[in-house]
Amino acid sequence: MPAGKVSGFNVEAFLSHSGLGRKQMEYKAKQSVFVQGEPAQGVYYLQKGRARLLVTSKRGKEATLAILGPGDFLGQEAIALQAPSYMSTAETITPCSILKIERTEALRVIHEEHSFSDLFIAYMVSRSMRVQADLVDQLFNSSEKRLARTLLLLAQFGQSGDPKVEIPKISQETLAEMVGTTRSRVSFFMNRFRKLGFIEYNGRIHVHKSLLNIILHD
Repeated sequence: MPAGKVSGFNVEAFLSHSGLGRKQMEYKAKQSVFVQGEPAQGVYYLQKGRARLLVTSKRGKEATLAILGPGDFLGQEAIALQAPSYMSTAETITPCSILKIERTEALRVIHEEHSFSDLFIAYMVSRSMRVQADLVDQLFNSSEKRLARTLLLLAQFGQSGDPKVEIPKISQETLAEMVGTTRSRVSFFMNRFRKLGFIEYNGRIHVHKSLLNIILHD
């Protein structure tokens, strides 16, 4: 996570501690941070742990949009100009430490502190690129490749030099929602990945870099 310090303003310190217009909060696993449709009263910064964004249809069907980790923002809708509401639900996967930045404070710091606005804009661009990549993945790749990509993203490969990474505990149902397939297909591919030595899967999932072979293979 890049940090900046301009004119006495320290981004890292701002995002690390409670203060005027911001509050550090602790969540247990499977707790809601905010709920789809609620008034968007603040932007959240994930300091520790993993969370997911999910949407619920009028018929009650849920779909997971993204898995987020330390350094991610949640609830960016709060900076919209007119009566914003949250477009999705944020739910913790593991215990999390999250900083809530009240809407007025978030708008102030974006407008007044260039180091923060630079970081926030860079994050939003990165998220937009990720959403586009997810859409391309859904349109053009097989469910097997989509599952492999999802596991690699959960393991945050590219950010760590470790050859094997344990990802947070996640159900096959949630993986199926993210990939856009059925739980039985996820189970089939997970067993295949394990037999090929790409993952270790015994309740907890350890992802090996060799899983990239699924992505790269045409």
